[in-house]
This record gives sequence, structure tokens and C-alpha cells, in this order.
Amino acid sequence: MSDTESKEENPEEPAEAVEEEVKETPTEEIGAEQVTTAETEEAEETETAEEAPPAAEAEEAAEGEEEIEVVEEKVYTIPLRHAWVVTPRGRRAPRAVRDVRSYVARHMKAEEVAVSNEINSEIWRRSINKPPRKITVRAVKDKEGKVIIYPTKGA
Repeated sequence: MSDTESKEENPEEPAEAVEEEVKETPTEEIGAEQVTTAETEEAEETETAEEAPPAAEAEEAAEGEEEIEVVEEKVYTIPLRHAWVVTPRGRRAPRAVRDVRSYVARHMKAEEVAVSNEINSEIWRRSINKPPRKITVRAVKDKEGKVIIYPTKGA
């Protein structure tokens, strides 16, 4: 009964008892240092926590774009009014995609141009009849001369 009364009167004693238990745990001898197993477990936890950010970066790279060696990167605002004026209503979005490819190929001096799914979705978002009047893109050229078109990061 006296133990429970003393714990209720002085709440700091249980915390000290826990600290004493940690100090009494068996130790592993590493070189000249002695480290308790509780400390080694904490060190392992912090190491695994430090490994998490590179994994997050890998996921981020996987969702956005593949790792490529960037030689040149430019941002263009491409007018798509030609698709609205020249093309019949039922073929405007495919024409807009072709116009984006040709514009980037002409300005980046490249023969092979790939359009990312995000840009394609943005053009086709309002159906085949109503593509956007203009679109802002980020064109990335790799060392092999291939250009990939991505949406700008701000938009």
C-alpha cells in the first residue's frame, strides 16, 4: 500500500525507475566504447528514418518523369488557334497535339518529340471539340537529341 501511495504523491519516481532500467540493460562492447542495446536500437531507428528521403525522391521521380540527362530545357507558350480556325470541330484536339509536336520540334531543332500524358490529358480535357487556345509547356532535350514535353511546374 505504501508503494502505491508514494507513486501517487511523487509522479517523478516512475520515470527515474524507467531510466535506471535502461541503464541496467546488457551492453555490447564495440571497440573501446560500450553501448547499451537500447541505444543501438535507437541508432538503428534513426538510420532507417534517414534512408526514407531517398525513397521518397525515387517515388517522386517515378511519378513525374524518368531520370534523363538534360542537355537543354525551355518553357514555351504555344498558341493553338490554328487548330480552331483551320480544322473542323471534330478534329481539333488531334490537330492541337500535332501542332504542339511540330512547334517544339521546330524551336528545339529536334526530330524526335514525345508528348507526356499530362500534356495530352490537358489538351483532351474538354473533349475533341474544344482544346485550349494556348498551352504552356516545358520541353526537355536529352543528350541523344530526343525531346520530351511536360507541363510547366507552376501550372
